[in-house]
Amino acid sequence: MRPLCPFLLATSLLIPLSAVAQAGDPAPASAVVAKPAAIVADGVPAIPVALAEATRPYLQSRRAQFLGWNDADRSMLIRTRFGSTDQVHRVAAPLASRHQLSFEDEPILAATLAPGRADALVVQKDVGGGEFYQLYRLADGRLELLTDGKSRNWFGAWSRDGALVGYSSTRRNGADSDLYVIDPRDRASDRRVAQVRGGGWNIADFSDDGRRALVLNRQSINKADLYELDLASGTLRALTDVKAQVSYEHPRYGADGAIWVVSDAGGADFLRLGRLDARGRFTAVSREPRWDVSDYALSPDGGTVAYAVNEAGISRLRVLDVASGTARPVTGLPEGVIPYSIGPALEISPWGVIGLSIGAARVPGDAFAVDARTLAVTRWTDSEAGGLDPATNATPQLVEVKSFDGQTVSGFLYRPDARRFPGKRPLVVDIHGGPEGQTRPDFLGADNYLLNELGVALFYPNVRGSSGFGKRFVNLDNGPDLRENSVRDIGAFLDALERDPALDPARFAVTGVSYGGYMCYASAIRYAARFKGANCYVAISNFVTFLENTQSYRRDLRRVEYGDERDPRQRAKLTAISPLTSVAKITMPLLVATGGNDPRVPKSEADQMIAAVRGRGGTAWHLIAQNEGHGFRKKENSDYYFNASMLFWQRTLLAAPAG
Repeated sequence: MRPLCPFLLATSLLIPLSAVAQAGDPAPASAVVAKPAAIVADGVPAIPVALAEATRPYLQSRRAQFLGWNDADRSMLIRTRFGSTDQVHRVAAPLASRHQLSFEDEPILAATLAPGRADALVVQKDVGGGEFYQLYRLADGRLELLTDGKSRNWFGAWSRDGALVGYSSTRRNGADSDLYVIDPRDRASDRRVAQVRGGGWNIADFSDDGRRALVLNRQSINKADLYELDLASGTLRALTDVKAQVSYEHPRYGADGAIWVVSDAGGADFLRLGRLDARGRFTAVSREPRWDVSDYALSPDGGTVAYAVNEAGISRLRVLDVASGTARPVTGLPEGVIPYSIGPALEISPWGVIGLSIGAARVPGDAFAVDARTLAVTRWTDSEAGGLDPATNATPQLVEVKSFDGQTVSGFLYRPDARRFPGKRPLVVDIHGGPEGQTRPDFLGADNYLLNELGVALFYPNVRGSSGFGKRFVNLDNGPDLRENSVRDIGAFLDALERDPALDPARFAVTGVSYGGYMCYASAIRYAARFKGANCYVAISNFVTFLENTQSYRRDLRRVEYGDERDPRQRAKLTAISPLTSVAKITMPLLVATGGNDPRVPKSEADQMIAAVRGRGGTAWHLIAQNEGHGFRKKENSDYYFNASMLFWQRTLLAAPAG
């Protein structure tokens, strides 16, 4: 989870209000934090050094994400941060030192080694958060560009012999994700193998003989069609019914030629692991009655499958013996979350060991290995938590409530230690993005400062439209006519939380990122009397201008979710429900954070909200990171935003009442 906007309480660890300069007050240069070069602080006061020093340990945690096995020496590839950004590292053995391989200013999003050969390492990286990703070969600490340097390129899969990489690229027209293959050892080998229409295409796997590939066309969270591509002719053959509203994810050729896939085919509400026959009929192999299968991996010999079930947000790993159909639970892992990964989130090595990473309330995010035969768990990394003891972190409580229409919605409530912080506690409500995202009980990072040092409770709701709760639930907010029902879910949560004897209804605040930023604005409008302030991060302020200005490769995908601004009726409804239309109802101060290069929610979405609020005499701080995109991934920027958020809450939530 991203750093939350905290607010400060009158505790012994709190920076006194007298130590924080009031807006516009002069402050000695030595007493304030130096602003990162790329940050524009529009209306944001200088941040006192004392404030930053108090939070410093909580901003130093790091996490390690499993990227894959090195078949040549049985080492592990991970991604972690030692400087400003995430880079690629090699770990030779469990708990061995992390040996850095890439040394870029920009974060590395993904890295993957050629299977079997391990003689080529391909990474995916953008510049300034613009998400125009390029593929590179990494060797001797240097990157060699493989793609065109301009378009958006997305890694797909390696061929089985490690000779080719399949990927998608928008280089032809900026919108359609055509299919390409390349030998990363020879840039001249790059060739387009299929021209397609739409931004959701990519190569998912190669056949053993390298002549065919499985291809997915993702059109929404509810619909992804599966094809087989003849690499010589470029012919695409549909393997599933392209007219059906069914999702197929993570397709793989099995060792026997069968196609494994995760799907909700057959009218299922949840995603199951199964196989397709020659006629495209899906047969489920996983037997869990509910919850989505989120990730899986096949052993090279086809005899074993490791798969993870997203059980109310917690990742539960199973190891399936294909011959017998018996699945055994892995019980030695932390109770947490397997993170999203472009490459394999799970991978079974040729020597029978499952690699993965887990983040949990008391685990910053680390790489683990599971013996597929014995299920013994070995920890490979032990990420630092800024010198703090993660064992002291609060674990979440699952909260379920009935919303306005009887629909059950849920969220995770983190409570501070009542022995250290008696009495009614303040609360921050943090709403996830997506909107098809899901809040899961991962490591909270810097937000643990709120719980452990300030006694602030945190609540992370999963409103209708969130993934992880079935196909019916994820569709409950689709289109402009249903959109505000998710905002009404926030009201149901507030009703329940305000009745909680350990919480103080007079000290509630709201924040959110991306779509959650829209929810942040919308909640500030609908529940103005119930929140003291709102911190809205890379947020949608007007659905029409958002759809018109988001990057073309993703526009149709977003129209499926929100509505089509080209249709007059839908345009009118989208305008009516947009926060910018009701800006006069925002009576609380705002803090708005924006990435200057955001391709998803352009900076103009924040600019027009800031102008509208200030035009009516309201208070709006605006923090812009000019070298970031959809969220701040450079440590100096995210740290500055975190501390600016704390200052914002001191000025708003904790200001002494007038008179």
